[in-house]
This record gives sequence, C-alpha cells and structure tokens, in this order.
Amino acid sequence: MSEKTSPQTQPRLLSPWRRRCQWVTTLLLLLTPWIEIAGNSLLRVDIPELTLYFLGQTLRIEELYLVLIASLAMTLGFLLITLLLGRVWCGWLCPQTTLTDLAEWLATRLGLHGKNRQNENGFGKKLALHSFYMALAFLVSSNLLWYFIKPLDFFAKLATLQLHYATWVCLLTVAMVIYLDLALLQRLMCSEFCPYGRFQTVLADQSTLALHLPPAELARCINSCVRVCPMQIDIRNGYQVECINCGRCLDACRQVMNKLNQPGLISYTFGTEGKGAKALLNLRTLLLSMVTLALVAILFFAAHQRPEASLKIAVSHMASSRILKDGKLATFFNAWVNNRSSRPATYTIKARQAESETALIL
Repeated sequence: MSEKTSPQTQPRLLSPWRRRCQWVTTLLLLLTPWIEIAGNSLLRVDIPELTLYFLGQTLRIEELYLVLIASLAMTLGFLLITLLLGRVWCGWLCPQTTLTDLAEWLATRLGLHGKNRQNENGFGKKLALHSFYMALAFLVSSNLLWYFIKPLDFFAKLATLQLHYATWVCLLTVAMVIYLDLALLQRLMCSEFCPYGRFQTVLADQSTLALHLPPAELARCINSCVRVCPMQIDIRNGYQVECINCGRCLDACRQVMNKLNQPGLISYTFGTEGKGAKALLNLRTLLLSMVTLALVAILFFAAHQRPEASLKIAVSHMASSRILKDGKLATFFNAWVNNRSSRPATYTIKARQAESETALIL
C-alpha cells in the first residue's frame, strides 16, 4: 500500500510513468531502422541478400545459428519477465495498447467516446477519427517495412511508385489489419485474440507481480477502479487473465482515498500471499534465469569467435576431369569466398603441395 497522504498533497500516480514508457518504446520502434553503426543498420533483415544486420554486425545466411541462439535467449528472457512481472508488457510497453490509447484519446477529444459522448451531427468527427486511424495504420505498416528496407530507399521508391509488388501487398495488408483493429477491435484484441494473455495463465504463479486488492478492504471500495479499467474487469473478483497490469485502477483508488486522507487500497504485489520480493526466490525463476544467462553468454562468445570470411570448395561441374600428357589426372574445383564483414576485403587462396604425386595448381 502507498504511504498516507494529506488532502493538500497529490498522490503518487503511475500514469505519467506509463505514458513515458509508451513514448520511449514508440520512439525506439520508429527510430531504430534509421540508426546505423559503422555504416550498417542497427537492426534490419535484407531478404534479397539473405543478411541480418544487428547492432552493427553482419550475419549471413550460413550464420543464422547465431540468430537461433539469440531467438531462444530473447524468448526465454521474455518468458522470465512474464513470470516475474506478469502482463506489465501489455499495459506499459505493448504497441497495441499504445495505439488503442491514442485512438481512445482522440475519440474522447472529439466527443465520440467516454462520458461526454455525442451522437448527433458526428459525421465530420467520425470522418476525422477514421482518417486518423488510417494515417496511423500506414505509419505502423511503413515502420514495419523499414526493418526490411532502408527507410530512405523506401521513401524514394514509394515516391516514384517503384516498390516491389510484394512490398505493396505487405504495406496495404498490414495497414488494413491495423485500421480494422483500431476501428473495430481495440481492447478486444488484448482480451480475446492475443495469445500472450493465454500464455500468462500457464506462466503465472504465486510469485508473479499483480495488482491486488485485499479482501479485507472490499467494503471500503467505491467502484472507481472498475470505472477506469480499460479491460472492463473488476479487481474485486481477484486475479483475472484479462488484467494488463496498467495500474489505472491503482491511480483511481489513490486519487479517491487521497481526498479522505487515506492510502490507496490497491497495490502491486508479488503473489497473493504477502511474501513481497521474497516470492521471487523459487526454483522455476532461478532455473529460467540461469538458462537465459547461459544462452546470452554463448551468443556473445560465438559472435566474437566467428571467422571474418568463409571458404567453400567443390568439384567443378563446368569442367570435367581429364588425363594430362604426362599421364596425371587433372580435376578442377570451384572456390567461393564469402566476406562476412561489411568492409571490402581481398583474400588470397594458397594450396600446400602434397607429398604424393598430386599437383595443386591455383
């Protein structure tokens, strides 16, 4: 529970911090494709070249085992965060929540949502709202494509209508999906369709962070928490999988109880047994942490030790083996050198002479 406050003192609210987290996450998603390190994108997948650019490193198709290790580490890390913090990702960082918050904010400002909703003469406002949805949908769709096409190249080709047809299909399809999400689904996406919320039912245990209203305080509740909940759930019924840990109910409760010079009734707790942070010390959390750290260590070691170039040699199918005048057999090979770095390089292939009568000529 929060500390006691006086009527003259504003309670400590989480909403400003949540909005900051959402803005930081949004800026990271928008700006990451524009950032380059040593001439390489911070994060980009080049499908025609079968190359992944990550943190200034260039990973070719034959090095995708590193991507597999990184994916496993990220997946386990995400599961670990979910096990510890519950659906904090959903309420504080998820782009779906941010987009829905933006949509609801504009709809409220236009008088099309909330307690000040106006139903008369609203065609112009609805047109403005859906135009905003469409613009936001195209921004999100374009931002997604920037992780596959350099942003400057994307805009140059878009201006001249020279984007590949597959790019056009992806751009329009994703934009339409986002628009339908904002116009029709919004919070339903989180409560009914998002699989992450279902995973939470499997991962959550007595140590998972959750918003908690003690049963002993139910008689003092005046429903302000229920009115502000974006998922339209009642925290008084205990933990529910639809809860996205956004903390709006906590803020509403603090504001109401502050007028009575009393602390809020709702708080974030690790588990429901009052163990606090000690609840995190369990076997499942420790094992998952150790495996995640081990994968991260393996990834950094493998990335640091990987060779700068690769060499592939195979018998040539363009020239067949032949017998020379001196009776020796000549076999022809093809060699491929793949420069894995982003810098131009020159390589020299040398062959050691074998002790047998076999002659190697380069």
